[in-house]
Amino acid sequence: MSGRGRLALCAYAATLMAAGAMLPLIEPASWMLQAVFLLAIVSGVGALARRVPLARPLTVAVQALVLLLLLTILFARGQAILGVLPGPDAFQRFGELLNAGGEDVGRYAIPAPATDGIRLMVLGGVLLIGLAVDALAVTFRSAAPAGLPLLALYSVAAGLTGGGASWLWFLLAATGYLVLLLAEGRDRLSQWGRVFGGAATAQGPTTGRYVPPGGGQALAPVRTGRRIGALALGVALVVPAALPALDGGLLDSAGNGNGPGPGGGTISAVNPLVSLQDSLNQPDDREVIRYRTNTTQTKDLYLRIVALDQFDGTAWKTSQRDITDVPNQLPQAPGLSPSVAVTEIRTNVSAAGSYKQSWLPLPYPATKVAIQGRWRFEPEGRTLVGDRGQDTRSAQYSVTSLMVKPTAEQLSSAPRPPAKLLSEYTKVPDALPGDVRNIAKTVTKSATNDYERAVKLQDWFAVTGGFRYDTQVESGTGADAISRFLKKKEGFCIHFSFSMAAMARTLGIPARVAVGFTPGTPLSDGSMSVGLQEAHAWPELYFEGVGWTRFEPTPSRGTPPDYTRPQSPSGGPSTPAKPEGSASAEPSTAPSATDNCPPQARRLGDCGAAAPREVAPPTDPGTPASTWVSLGLGIVALVLVPLLPMLWRIRTRARRLRSGGRAPAGAADPAPVSLQETADGPALDSERALAEESARTLATWQEISDLAWDHGILPDESQTPRKAAARIVRLGRLEDESADAVHRVARAVEQVLYAPEPRPVTGLGDDAQQVRAGLRAAASRGTRLRALLAPRSSVRVVWALSARWTAFTDRWGVRATAGRWGLLDRWPGILRRPSRQRG
Repeated sequence: MSGRGRLALCAYAATLMAAGAMLPLIEPASWMLQAVFLLAIVSGVGALARRVPLARPLTVAVQALVLLLLLTILFARGQAILGVLPGPDAFQRFGELLNAGGEDVGRYAIPAPATDGIRLMVLGGVLLIGLAVDALAVTFRSAAPAGLPLLALYSVAAGLTGGGASWLWFLLAATGYLVLLLAEGRDRLSQWGRVFGGAATAQGPTTGRYVPPGGGQALAPVRTGRRIGALALGVALVVPAALPALDGGLLDSAGNGNGPGPGGGTISAVNPLVSLQDSLNQPDDREVIRYRTNTTQTKDLYLRIVALDQFDGTAWKTSQRDITDVPNQLPQAPGLSPSVAVTEIRTNVSAAGSYKQSWLPLPYPATKVAIQGRWRFEPEGRTLVGDRGQDTRSAQYSVTSLMVKPTAEQLSSAPRPPAKLLSEYTKVPDALPGDVRNIAKTVTKSATNDYERAVKLQDWFAVTGGFRYDTQVESGTGADAISRFLKKKEGFCIHFSFSMAAMARTLGIPARVAVGFTPGTPLSDGSMSVGLQEAHAWPELYFEGVGWTRFEPTPSRGTPPDYTRPQSPSGGPSTPAKPEGSASAEPSTAPSATDNCPPQARRLGDCGAAAPREVAPPTDPGTPASTWVSLGLGIVALVLVPLLPMLWRIRTRARRLRSGGRAPAGAADPAPVSLQETADGPALDSERALAEESARTLATWQEISDLAWDHGILPDESQTPRKAAARIVRLGRLEDESADAVHRVARAVEQVLYAPEPRPVTGLGDDAQQVRAGLRAAASRGTRLRALLAPRSSVRVVWALSARWTAFTDRWGVRATAGRWGLLDRWPGILRRPSRQRG
């Protein structure tokens, strides 16, 4: 096998070995077999393109095209042109799958199911990493940088598991990278031939044995490979520890969830479908919310977090919707008619320091929310969501909401919902088993309207259907899980709410699932305490004139609403302007549970919520000062950045000419200085003065050269000062005094460089200014502007940075390696110094 073929095989193997770290993240692991096959095709295409041979960029482009075609065939065949070529519809499909995959990553705990979105993300990522490794290591023959994409692949897997990736996967990924480095080293050495030495060493004769040049030390490529390998492996150990772990879910504890203890740290808010069960199974019911309200009917005061309104057959999830700033008065609840009785209530809420999530628990429907911080409003679900990292930890807020009290008659006579709402909220996936629809029809066969159907479904789940509440049941939420739950008849709130919502949709009733907390338990001070075990999910069904209406199908959890009971009261509308009177909303002087909290527990956030208090609505203080400061800094940066080259040239010119090289009027040329004419002390002073004068002369000449360069005359370092001066005069079209000034400075430079005892010359600064004036006078307006605003000589800044980088890399032996293998020749031409040109 050729060296390049061996290198391609090692690059292929290294990618798959690094991708192995992602195997524990997804079930089933069949995606890995697809990755093996697809990556082999991409690598094979690269090998064929290199054999043709194609140009290096063209080889990578061909591989990328083949990769795109493979992903199109696998994930968007139905939307592709002729089932193969990706068109606009195929790219739209990719976008949908990537969005769904991003949501699924946050929705599922590890191991996550291999949904189409997750498979596209994983397979596409592995193939892209494989393409990058193949391009770097094989096409461009630079295996060391190929460790970076391999490191990224391993770090993603380690980061998603909270840095807990098995040491075996790390060892496997590291081995793949090191094998790739060794393969490249062998390939490069084979191109140079073997080096043999016959000199004896302390260990004995070396005849016939390979000896690195310069003795027994390792070659620069070997040293460099070792250092880069060690650096990459060290980063691989450190990066996963810095990456955030994938939290378990919407109500999940930061602990292990299923462990014997309450866990520590914070309660995360990611996914209601996975972690709700963990919250219900916590052995200690940790308080997460405390509130005080002015209503005595707290049994109906559910604290709603988010509404799951999209069911794709795999899970219930929230739709992507626009969010706005939180208005002072929230809009009217959708579908609520003035004829329905409502009571306005006030609730002051306090969240525990350990309760962290992005959605704000609110009674439904809230009409006004007073809270400090960066919160946004989602109108369709009537939820508040944190912006730019805002969460609920230790949040204090006040809510005005409506307690809706419809009657059975109002619900029974509800007109048909709007067509748009009906179409959106009655969608069921094709994968939903037929028995779900059949059971829904059987249970509700005697009902005459949607309200009666909804009540019969609720009662069947909660009372007559023989279901058993059990939080230890597997928390599946897809179509198959619903079918399985209807057969086994055991589960917890997720199963009951999701199943009832899905069955209601099959009956043409708009439905969605709300996730939040039940009302909690009363405390002696009149407030209500909500713990982890109050986490709950319930279905919301839509009835025109009433709006989204809560039902309670879960037995032994929550309270069925009064309007679902036979004795549902009847009544007329009430004004929401008169809140229900109660002293519970007043501040209490009784000590809260946190008053006696030990300092250690307080630091861990395990003291529960603080006493709820009234929160004033946020006022608009105008644009904050930080915004004005940021805006000012941005404007200054916008103005200064384009002027940086000009400012650098002004500063450099002033530094070069500040040496006082202006001759006083009538001054005679100084006599030459002899270093032997005085004692040691004066001789040293004279030598120092002469060195300074020489440096000033050379700085002035450098300034004249840069002035000529700024005006389009490229420097030519191969010429003597005298010839360079003549060239500047000729190309710059200098005359009279300007031309004489150039020649005077050139003669001074020759004195410095070649004279046995240089004679210092004064007035060189004036000469440089005279040359500048002459160049500007002879140049066009465009050239003058270019010399002022974008001087060409400012590239010396890039050279200076490059020199510092070279000095740094020399310390690690990288430059020796780059020079040996010709890597420096691959830098873009913009970083090269201008070639010497003769005028």
